[in-house]
Amino acid sequence: MNDGKTQAQDQLDRLLADYFRPGTAPASLGRKIATAARESETELTRLERRLAIEATPRGISLVRTGRAGQPATAAARRLTEQAREEIHEYLRGQRAFFRVPVDLAAVPDFQRRVLEAARLIPFGEARPYAWIAARIGHPRAVRAVGTALGRNPVPLILPCHRVWRSDGGLGGYIFGGAVKDRLAALERTTPVLEGCTSTRIVCRVGCVHGRHMRPDNRVVFASVDDARSVGYRPCKVCRPAA
Repeated sequence: MNDGKTQAQDQLDRLLADYFRPGTAPASLGRKIATAARESETELTRLERRLAIEATPRGISLVRTGRAGQPATAAARRLTEQAREEIHEYLRGQRAFFRVPVDLAAVPDFQRRVLEAARLIPFGEARPYAWIAARIGHPRAVRAVGTALGRNPVPLILPCHRVWRSDGGLGGYIFGGAVKDRLAALERTTPVLEGCTSTRIVCRVGCVHGRHMRPDNRVVFASVDDARSVGYRPCKVCRPAA
């Protein structure tokens, strides 16, 4: 997958060099550049560009591809802007958690319990559908769990992509298997915790405090216990120990 992306990017570079070379460029070159640019995008970049986000004043209520309606209130507009920013950071490996609230008021009780259980799966890890079923007290309802996850109104923020089949297969996903695979790879390579050598505070990646860390003061930790063992304390804002 990475080789294909590299080849597409190389092709784009060559086309751009031809485009800006002195002289008259062929009329078709502009179309070729646009096509090469689309091919050089990753699945996650294409997904983000197509996302529509809706919110109530209480939280994010829908994340889908397509067109979104206009926020009904200023509070809903602020939440959609926050969600879009956090999703942008998440898809670029700059965030390991979401702070934006969600509104599941319109979701049936069983599905809400399924989604809340999926939310407990740690960043970068996966659980089988049967784990969710057992967690909510319905160990035989594996198929119903899959249906509930497939109808997740706020994917990405509520991580149904971390639920896989018991045999290790990806299972279904609202944005497709290729995106689910890319999300798993992204989370495996994104640090979860980072500390600041000057403040001796450890945060989850994406915490507002992390934006003020100088690059040469950043240190990555595997766990909060590791950070504590060398004198760091958990951040009171993002609460990594929780």
